Amino acid sequence: MTQTPSPHKAGQFAAGEGRPPLPIAVSMGDPAGIGPEITLEAWHLRGLRELPVFCVFADADMLRERGAAFSGADRIAVVSNPKEAIAVFADALPVVHVPLRAKCVPGEPDKVNASAVLSSIELCVQAVFEGRASALTSNPIAKSILYETGFKYPGHTEYLAALSELHSPEDKCRPVMMLACDELKVVPATIHIPLADVPEALSPDLLEETIEITCRALQESFAIDAPRIAVSGLNPHAGEDGALGREEIEIISPVLERLRARGWAISGPLPADTMFHATARERYDAAVAMYHDQALIPIKTLAFDKGVNATLGLPFVRTSPDHGTAFDIAGRGIATPESFIQALLMAAEMAACRARQGQGT
Repeated sequence: MTQTPSPHKAGQFAAGEGRPPLPIAVSMGDPAGIGPEITLEAWHLRGLRELPVFCVFADADMLRERGAAFSGADRIAVVSNPKEAIAVFADALPVVHVPLRAKCVPGEPDKVNASAVLSSIELCVQAVFEGRASALTSNPIAKSILYETGFKYPGHTEYLAALSELHSPEDKCRPVMMLACDELKVVPATIHIPLADVPEALSPDLLEETIEITCRALQESFAIDAPRIAVSGLNPHAGEDGALGREEIEIISPVLERLRARGWAISGPLPADTMFHATARERYDAAVAMYHDQALIPIKTLAFDKGVNATLGLPFVRTSPDHGTAFDIAGRGIATPESFIQALLMAAEMAACRARQGQGT
């Protein structure tokens, strides 16, 4: 990892016609998972889906081997700078070579390769900050494998925040996870914690900051000038006026009142069981839910194979397919690239939107 902060802000480039002129940096993810094959398959579909140019930071030999399962998708062009991807993308998948330490077997993750997984992420972030890539689309990692090698971050997102602050120390990051598809954008205020811990974790400061970051991201990255946010309650029926819990009265409602006073269009707290049907979704641009499943069940019901994980609150655009490494099907040629393709398309749109507004990526 480069220890000297870059003199560039992330993504200083001019916007193109709905597409950033720089390629999207794609991280390798765990090479034993489905990341390599969905990346290859997406490149194979590049013309049919009108995909933005992307460059993958991964082991070129591993990709050649994995690509043999796809018709024509094993054409690899090793490049030293992701900008070179623009010239070769039509004929070969551009790859910045990040060597693995051990031969990769699909479906069999090896902690020996953890350093390459992390190096891929670090090099992608560096490329974005140095203006050689427009955004990052990350392939899934296996945190349990990384933990065995001393990885100290709770997850991928926290690691990206730390890398961001390394490159741009003046930008203090507060990452927020948004799950998005055509039908719904939803943000969980709390994420990977036990349900029993949610009420204590749901502080006014956390909720207020999450909603404000969501509002600003909708403006900067999605060109929604006056975003409308629907906020769920924590309890059934949004607490039923305190009969089923007082978090709505004591925590959520006061926060929403403060945000409304600042001019944000906020509705809620709303009963979570009635805010995700089609008619209700027409009334807002994004929803903020109180905990993981409250947010992820509706979006995975609506778009199980098409959902995108977009990280808000970073000084650059990062998207990811909304699924994991899927070791059980890796190497079998049956993994769908649809979520990865949607992540690429969203990254391109977000980066171009931010560039038009002078916000970087």
